Order: sequence, then structure tokens, then C-alpha cells
Amino acid sequence: MPVLTRDEAQTRAQLLDVQRYTIELDLTRGAETFDSRTVIRFTVLGDRAAAVDTFVELKPAELRSVTLDGQPLDPEGLVDNRLALTGLTAGEHELRVDAAMSYSHTGEGMHRFTDPTDGLVYAYTQLFMDDTQRVFAAFDQPDLKSVFALTVTVPEGWTVLANGVTEHVGGGKWQAAATPLISTYLVAVAAGPWHSVRTEHRGLPFGIHCRRSLAPFMDADADEILDVTRACYDRYHEKFDEPYPFDSYDQAFVPEFNAGAMENPGLVTFRDEFIYRSAVTETERQTRAMVIAHEMAHMWFGDLVTLRWWDDIWLNESFAEYMGFQITAEATRFTDTWTDFGVARKAWGYDADQRPSTHPVAPDPDAVPDTASAMLNFDGISYAKGASALRQLVAWLGEKDFLAGINTHITRHKFANATLADFIESLAHNTDRDVHGWADAWLRTTGVDTLTSTVTHDAREWTLAVDRDGSRPHRVAVGVYDRDLTDSQGLVLRERYEKDVPDSGPSVPRDGGRPALIVPNDQDLTYAKIRFDDVSMETALRSLSRVPDALTRAVLWNSLRDMVRDGELEGITYLETARAHLPDETDLALVQGVLAFATTHVANRFLPPALRTVALTTLTELCRDLIRRTEDGSHPGLRLTAVRGFIDAATRPDPLQEWLTEGTVPGGPELDPELRWRALTRLAVLGAADEAAIAAELVRDPSATGQEGAARCRAALPDPEAKHRAWEAMFTSDDLSNYLLTATAQGFWQPEQADLVREYIPRYYEDAVTVAARRGPAIADVAGRWAFPVFSVDAETLRLGEECLRDAAPIPALRRKLADQLDDLARALRVREAASS
Repeated sequence: MPVLTRDEAQTRAQLLDVQRYTIELDLTRGAETFDSRTVIRFTVLGDRAAAVDTFVELKPAELRSVTLDGQPLDPEGLVDNRLALTGLTAGEHELRVDAAMSYSHTGEGMHRFTDPTDGLVYAYTQLFMDDTQRVFAAFDQPDLKSVFALTVTVPEGWTVLANGVTEHVGGGKWQAAATPLISTYLVAVAAGPWHSVRTEHRGLPFGIHCRRSLAPFMDADADEILDVTRACYDRYHEKFDEPYPFDSYDQAFVPEFNAGAMENPGLVTFRDEFIYRSAVTETERQTRAMVIAHEMAHMWFGDLVTLRWWDDIWLNESFAEYMGFQITAEATRFTDTWTDFGVARKAWGYDADQRPSTHPVAPDPDAVPDTASAMLNFDGISYAKGASALRQLVAWLGEKDFLAGINTHITRHKFANATLADFIESLAHNTDRDVHGWADAWLRTTGVDTLTSTVTHDAREWTLAVDRDGSRPHRVAVGVYDRDLTDSQGLVLRERYEKDVPDSGPSVPRDGGRPALIVPNDQDLTYAKIRFDDVSMETALRSLSRVPDALTRAVLWNSLRDMVRDGELEGITYLETARAHLPDETDLALVQGVLAFATTHVANRFLPPALRTVALTTLTELCRDLIRRTEDGSHPGLRLTAVRGFIDAATRPDPLQEWLTEGTVPGGPELDPELRWRALTRLAVLGAADEAAIAAELVRDPSATGQEGAARCRAALPDPEAKHRAWEAMFTSDDLSNYLLTATAQGFWQPEQADLVREYIPRYYEDAVTVAARRGPAIADVAGRWAFPVFSVDAETLRLGEECLRDAAPIPALRRKLADQLDDLARALRVREAASS
């Protein structure tokens, strides 16, 4: 299937103005296909003497009929999902298309899901980036905005949600209010027997929706979800001059959703894991709040003002990422969001920016020649690095001028499209600073700068010099800490001051004796790797948990993380530091982030297999310390995190079997479905669970999450036949949905089973290329992300992967995932070599 190129999009945008889509969808036609009838009214622009040619995109199961201005077109003219429209004269035209379209089970187009709990069926759309053609005929590019009027026919008892307010007009038919001008990829429908909670805020209809089987869980959290929504809505109206531009605000939590959420105007879709069936931590609730704020930011920046072409996707995602964390911190009870950003999201950006596949936040348009290449840029660069760059811009520019520029941009380009140049011009309009120069340095470059501290001192004063390895200007806060005179391990803040890197002149001495700890980038305002002077490094390793501010501790932990990845700090030292300091840590985001890196990367990849048991023992002892510390019930989130960490690192089955049998951890928590499946998966890995135990657990929890848990457990069994069945399900059959394929892949590769699965490593590359080509980008993402043999850290796995990239021609989505996985594998090999030298 050809992908849309930037040149084709530019040509078509110069030819056409699209006034209106009238779309009729019929979801009562069976389990395989639905009917799609579309009328497109458009104008060929200009006073053209010669007729012009263009095309409309459509990917039908069957194209029944097409008429253009009342004249039938041959359906055989549909080639590679493009229907040629030839001989168009200047002026108005009408295209009518009648087709049967296929449901998907991969989260693309019109996804159809049957809930195993109660047998009820749901369908929803995900049309990003070029999947509109899977649902209706369209001129599918972001800068051909139009009005969309939808009618959807559904089975009795279903409700239809859409971008605008919907009304049941009888006979199972629902009509949605026509939208204002929006892009094709933002059209949304969600249909099914939804459980809904509706309210109004400032005269606007609000609603949250989920599957009926999740109703009691959503009801338990409805007040929190709606309170966050209202708070964010009000805060955005304080920030933005332009009011919310759509007629309602629905949030649908939908099954088997590939992304975290999608910013469809008036109907945001979320993965329904955000409706919590089991206990979660405050950090996880904070993440849900941040995603709500992130998607709402898109209503203005992405929906009201939309990118012209996909090279500017960062304009959508970096802005929403920054505003999501900032607005959550300002408007909700979750005031410490930037710590979570620093320890989790920012690391995503740092890692992506050090791979060969890195790209500028705002890539050159020629680097994004088509939609396939654009899809690859939805990564840690466009989200985390871009948000970090905007945070640095706010620190440099000031929030007042930043928001003035944003409001200028929205006012100038509302209900239209804009580019990076438009954005920078709007910022420049409101400040005397050289915003164009800032953009060139921050948005057009790649890689991570490294800031290294050097300290000189005498008895009366000290001087900090910060060396920059890189090219960007940085505005940083420097945190200066002394030993607490009443606590030999404690630290107190002496002062915090701002500093430009590089300095415009010589470093200025500061009064007082040599500080115990000096932290450049205190408060995490810039995007750079930090290296400390020797004294500060020693203090950090000894007293990290006694640094008084969580965001500063995040900077310190990130630096240690970077040093492990760069081979400058041994993984064992990182684990010992975690063992020493996490039992005293109070910030959940830090505990979760450090435990995740320590387990997934240090124990499972960076340390040689001979040290893995030692590493896991260290982690289980650490988690036991946390469990003991929380016996009084004062920190349930910390206790839950420790229990999860203990399960994941367990080397003996006995404690987990006891917990499962008793249904609880001694002293709590009770084992809810998430913890039961987590424990059973680990028991399967350790060879202490069998098919009978998995089947019994599935009887206890037959939900969609239970089905995924069972698939994960079965794939994790240390049995040749179980591995064969899992492999065939992943790569030979197309029966697994996107979520069940992910769960199976997550269970398959286990470090404890290296010999058992070794024969599958060469097969992986061939079979992944085949399944990706057959099932498309969403499954390619799963195959590259979750089915990759991530624990096989050896030169032969790397050699086979490089051979695959060179000779096997994987589709772009898989090629990018494989390239990143292989670079991470090469890094793990280098870390191991550095530790052994």
C-alpha cells in the first residue's frame, strides 16, 4: 500500500478546498465488516482552463459504487487504496462512495472488541495517522480540514459517541452534530453498550464512558476523573484567550487501545487500563491526571490549530506533554508531577536521543517525506525531549511571554494549520529575545549535551565552572547543599542560584566554605546529562535519600542512571545505592523509576548472567525493607510498589505461592487480580506453575485483563511445547489481537530460560519481518518492542539483527524498532565489557 508523500499532500492542498463530509456508518452488518457511505463536497480551486487529476484514499473490503457529480466511476479504478479522480474542472464537485469496510483487531481504523466477561461488543475508531481510509473515503491529510456530519446505525441497546453531541433518532440510528473545521485523522466514533457518567461544567456537556464490565471501577473513580477534568478545563481557560472550541467533552476509556490516549476533539479516547480494576499508587493516579491534562491541551494545540504536515508533529506532542505536566501540577492535587517527568519520561527522551535513529525535535521537512517516516517520530524525542526544550524555553523566556506567544499563535491560526515558522514568529512577536536562534539551537539539533562540574575552593570562597560538551545554551539552577550539623548524613540547602552555560565571562567566586554537594540543573530545568565534581559525587552516593527536594533527587538518580548506561558507574554500585537509599525514599515516582531501571536494565541486561542472582537478591532484600517499613499502613502506595518489585525479582517460588494460597501479603495488601497474575507469571517463569493453575486463575478472572494474564503465563512456562504454541500464535496465526499478542510476547523471553529459547533467536528476525509485512504497523510495533529477544545480550544476537536490517527489508515501523533494540543491545554489550576490563 503506498503511503502519502509530502509532495503529494502539498499538490493536493493547492488544488482542493474540502467543504463537507457526510458520512453514514452501519455497524449492524455482522462481525467482519461494516457499511460506510460517504458524500464529499469539495471545490477545485482557481480559475483553471485545464482539468486536473487527484485521488481520494479508501481501503475497503468491497467497493460497491462511486459517483462523481452524478456520474458513475468504475470501482476497478481503486488501485492500492487510491481512487483516481480525473478531469476535474475548477469549481464545486460531489463525490459519493458506498463501501463495506473491515473491522480491525489491531487498534487501527474501526477496532471491534468482544468483552470476554459478558460477551458485549464495542467498536471505536483510531484514525491517526493515515487510517481514516479504513473507515471512510477521504482526502486524508491534516491541512485539508473540513466539516464532518456523521450518522451511525448500531444494534439496539448501544450508544454512539462522536466529536459532537449525538442524538438517537430512532431505529438504532444516531446522528452527531456537525463538527467545526477539523482534520480527517481527528474524526472519532465510539459505539457500544457503554456505561456512562454525565455532567455539565460551565454549560458544556461532560461525560466519561467505559465498558459495562468496568462500570463499578469507573464509578469508584468518577469523582476524581471529573474533578481533574474540570480543574484542567478551568486552568486552560485562565491560560488561553480562545475558549474551548467544541460543543461537548467526552472521555471514552476503550479496550485494546494502542496509545495512551488520542486527542479527538470532543471525544478523547483513552486505553481503559486507566479504569483501575486493582490497587494503584498515587503516582499512577497522577499519570492518569496528566494524560487527561495532556489530551485537553490538544483541543487547542493540535485540534483547533493543527500541523500542516507531519514534520511538525512535535508542535502537537511536545506542547501537550509540557502542558500536561504543568497544568496537572498547577490545577490538581498532584503537585509534584515534574519529579515523575524527570525520573520516567525524561529518561525516555535521553535514551532515544543517544541512538542512531535520533532526530531533531523539529526535523527538516525533507526528513519526513511521507506518512511512514512521520510515524517513526512518535517517540521520546517528540514527547519528552520536546517538552524538556519547552520547559527550558519557559525558564529562559519567562512564562508571561511564552503564554503571550502561544495565544498569538492560536488566535492567528485557529481552525487552520500552522508550521514551526508560524510558531516561532508568534513567540518572537511577544519578546525581544532571539527566539529564532533559540529554536535553531534547541529544535534543529540532535543529541544530549553533557554538563560537567569543576569546583575550586579555599577557606573563604569557592568557584563552580560548568563545562559543556555540546552546542546548546542552558539556563540552569545551581543547588548548593551543606551537611546538616544535627545529622551527619543529612543535607540542607545553602542557596540556589541561576547560571547560564556557557558563561558569558569568567565564573564568579561565591562566599563560604566548600559545599558538600553542588547540583547543576537543580530543579531539572534543562535537558542535559549531568556529571558532578568528585566531592559531590561521593556525597550523592552516601546521602542521596537525605537531599531535601524530590526533584533534586530525581536529577541525582538520572545522573547515576546515565553513568551506568555510559559504562562510567558499575551496575552493582547502582544497585547498592538503591539498596542504601530507597528504604528511606518518600517519593513514589522515584522508588518506582529506580526499581524499574534496576530490574529491567541493570539486573536483566547490564550485569553478566553470573551476577544476576546476586542482583535479584539485592532487589528482593530492598523490597523486603520497604515492606517492613510500611507495616503500619502509612504508605500503601509504597508498600504496593515494594510488593510488585519483590514479585518481579523473586528467585524462589515459596513466598509467592504462600501469598497466592492465602490471597494476601502478610500485613496486606490483599492480592487483587493484578497482583495475582503478576505472581502467577513469576511462578510460571520459575517453573512453579502449570496449565492447571493458569486455567484456575482464568476461571477466577475471565476478564480481558485475565485473558492477557493467562496468555502471558502460558508463554512464560519453561516447557518446549508451551514455547512452540506461543511462537505459532504470535507469528504464524493472525488470531491474536494487539493486546493478546503483546501479552504473549511479554511472557515468552525470560532470562532464566535462555537455553530453552535460544533456538528462537535466529527465527525471530525472519518471522518478525514476515508478520509485520502481513499485519501492518501496529503489529510491527508489538513485534519490535515486545517480541524482541531483549535478554539475549550477546554478539551473535546483534550480528543476526544487523544482518536482518541489511538484507531482509523490514517495513519502516519494524525497521525503526529493530534499529533501536539493536543499539540498546550494543550498549549493553559495551557496559558489560567496561565492567569486566
